[in-house]
Amino acid sequence: MSRPLPPPSRASRPRCGVAAAMPFLVASLLALAVLLFGVFASAQSCTVASSPVAFGAYDPFSGSALQTTGRVDVACTDQTPYTVKLDVGVYGGGTFATRKLKHLTIGSWLLYNLYRDAGRSEVWGDGTGGTYTVSGTGAGLGTPNQHTVYGRLPALQNGHVGQYTDTITVTVTY
Repeated sequence: MSRPLPPPSRASRPRCGVAAAMPFLVASLLALAVLLFGVFASAQSCTVASSPVAFGAYDPFSGSALQTTGRVDVACTDQTPYTVKLDVGVYGGGTFATRKLKHLTIGSWLLYNLYRDAGRSEVWGDGTGGTYTVSGTGAGLGTPNQHTVYGRLPALQNGHVGQYTDTITVTVTY
């Protein structure tokens, strides 16, 4: 004679409904929280400001070059690596060998260049054609890293009296 099987215990019954979905739901929410945290934790940003390189009055008969400095300040989120590049300028003619300042009212030019070192031997450019860039690491958006731009306007150029200008574009990649 065979006996009927007892009804399955509560522990062996298949789960269904909300109780069965709960572990999956919790795991999904944890995975979503990790993904969202990862996105927020890796958000990087930088700001840049500059002060001009102003050579002042140029004397074409002086045997001395004019040298001055300006600055590029870069503030990036903490531990964000970045690189600062300078272009050839509006009047540079596509070459870093000599940048050009243009007289404001007549077609006169003065040659000059910008450097990343105080000895004025490393032309600050975009890293091509023998130029250099400047790199740094962010210390927080409220703490800018200050990078000095060293300018040199060679002596004995045949320029006219007046004001000269150029515009340099600063590019920060991070």
